[in-house]
Amino acid sequence: YSTMPGWAGSSWYFFRYMDPHNNSRFVGEKEQKYWENVDLYIGGSEHATGHLLYSRFWTKFLYDRGWVTVDEPFKKLINQGMIQGRSNFVYRLKGRNTFVTHSKRKEYDTLAMHVDVSIVANDMLDMDGFKAWRPELADAEFILEEDGNFLCGWEVEKMSKSKYNVVNPDDIINQYGADTLRMYEMFLGPIEQAKPWNTNGIDGVFKFLRKFWNLFHNDQDSFAVSDAPATDDELKVLHRTIKKAQEDIDRYSFNTSISEFMICVNELTSMNCNKRAILEPLTIVISPYAPHITEELWHLLGHDTTINDAVYPELNEGFLVEESHEYPVSVNGKMRAKMTFPLDMAKEDIEKEVLSAEVIQKWLDGKSPRKVIVVHKKIVNV
Repeated sequence: YSTMPGWAGSSWYFFRYMDPHNNSRFVGEKEQKYWENVDLYIGGSEHATGHLLYSRFWTKFLYDRGWVTVDEPFKKLINQGMIQGRSNFVYRLKGRNTFVTHSKRKEYDTLAMHVDVSIVANDMLDMDGFKAWRPELADAEFILEEDGNFLCGWEVEKMSKSKYNVVNPDDIINQYGADTLRMYEMFLGPIEQAKPWNTNGIDGVFKFLRKFWNLFHNDQDSFAVSDAPATDDELKVLHRTIKKAQEDIDRYSFNTSISEFMICVNELTSMNCNKRAILEPLTIVISPYAPHITEELWHLLGHDTTINDAVYPELNEGFLVEESHEYPVSVNGKMRAKMTFPLDMAKEDIEKEVLSAEVIQKWLDGKSPRKVIVVHKKIVNV
């Protein structure tokens, strides 16, 4: 008979992964010394008193027996926050099959009732879908908004079938694609925090991926990437993004990386940039976040191997060195202009340029300023 508790096997399997074909030991000494333990463990907070506790117990037992060289199973632990549901409500007149729109609910004696989020868009109820949802609602009547719509109430709650707020990932993937779902989950907020799901917000990530795709394609959606050399401004945008992504990955701050990707793609779009020297390394940087679209673009760029084998772009801080600064110029406490000057320009020269500018002369109205304050790389006050 087996007297081993069920949680025992699930608490040391990572050691077996280090040496899975060893028939004499659960892990070889050499292999365990090389791999040591797990670098990063990501799990929900409910694991803290389950798998995590048992893994620590079992690892300490193996360590005390001299069979492993570590007394902790994981080097780093992150408890990811729960993605919560966004519930919708309709308001039913007591004793009747009549439902009151959100803005008028306090005018009547009503009871709030959860409604399936799949028949709600931007908090507007699909009334035909509502009638078809359950047989007893087939003859439902509605008291509507002035514009003829039915507005639902909403609340952030734990996803639950009983609250009809469960979002099926397959439905999201069918509508938007797996990369959009993957990026939106990361974009919702810091990994450790609980985050409310809102399907309405996913459209922004979907549009970003479309805009990223468009950098590689012309107006006829034909692949069109140039081999022309990149400009300094384009290289600055690229290397700023590389730097931000590297820093954020080290901090597990994935949501801020995606924000940077959006800024980068918007700037490259405004520059009409379709240059291989920029788009190829950018594709590699984005690939951990959106693996499917980047893999396809990687092959369109002419590569036969997977993007997973590509060398990560090397950051060149030289492209991030600023040569000039745009100064907001205030006159009598109100910002009246913005003027750009070289970073190494002397304060006296900046003052002369500002005072001689036509737009500043207009606000001075021919008078000599009592004082001019130049704060380097900040602001000019006249």
